[in-house]
Amino acid sequence: MRNLPDHIKGLAITILGVLVLTPDSLLVRLIGLDSWSMVFWRGFLLMVVLTLALAVIYRGRTLALFLAIGQTGLAIAALFALGSVLFILALHNTSVANTLVIVAAAPLITAILCWLFLSEPVPTRTWLAILGAFAGIAILVSDSRHGGTLGGDLAALGTAACMAGALSLIRRARALNMVPAMALSGGLSALLVLPIASPFSIAPGEVWILLVLGVVVLPVSFGLTSLGPRYLPAPEVALILLLETVLGPFWVWLVLAETPSVRALIGGAVVIAALILHSLATLLKPRGRAPRALGGQRP
Repeated sequence: MRNLPDHIKGLAITILGVLVLTPDSLLVRLIGLDSWSMVFWRGFLLMVVLTLALAVIYRGRTLALFLAIGQTGLAIAALFALGSVLFILALHNTSVANTLVIVAAAPLITAILCWLFLSEPVPTRTWLAILGAFAGIAILVSDSRHGGTLGGDLAALGTAACMAGALSLIRRARALNMVPAMALSGGLSALLVLPIASPFSIAPGEVWILLVLGVVVLPVSFGLTSLGPRYLPAPEVALILLLETVLGPFWVWLVLAETPSVRALIGGAVVIAALILHSLATLLKPRGRAPRALGGQRP
């Protein structure tokens, strides 16, 4: 993969990370833990697995890798930790479809942050895709008043804001490996909820589901996603994350028969259509002009 252009490399890394993440919502639903205990285990296992992986890969340089992230890395860790808490609250207080589609606001927020604070130009096609995704979100959220899920929807929107801030910061510090920041975010979220969590209340038969979630799904997906903004503009990474809005509810429907509402289906279809059109426009863009439109080369 070393010889691939940065843009192709970033696409491959980010798409793989999102595909691994898609069963997340289903696995959370299959585990009978309360919200705070779920946050604890997600964060704790994420921290342990990523730290061990870094130790195996970098050996004696592991500590230096953690120290190198600096204040920016700590801010990224804090944002991801808060986003993790809000995401679990959203899943437990509104439907999976609502949660995943509202999180689709992340590209819009990310683009605004990168434009304001990083002076990174956002291509017209990306703005159009973001507006299309936002239109889909508006369609879905319009149904919230009937289900009494406004609190869950707001938690999902907070998740999107945290994700946008973290991706923007990763993009700004793209010369650094921010996987250690992801490990720290897991430890921070676990520490925050420990006083009110009951982590050992999990049913014995659900331990294996928790291990799949915390040892495979979250570390692999979060680790890869944290590398994406090193090669792609943060708004484009956030757009690719919208793939979960299709496959996440699909797994829940397949296993739990939780059928999304008509408005959720329409809103989700609008979001995915915007993503597909953006991808096609990017592929058809002349290669000679692509690097500048995408925010420049990685230092």
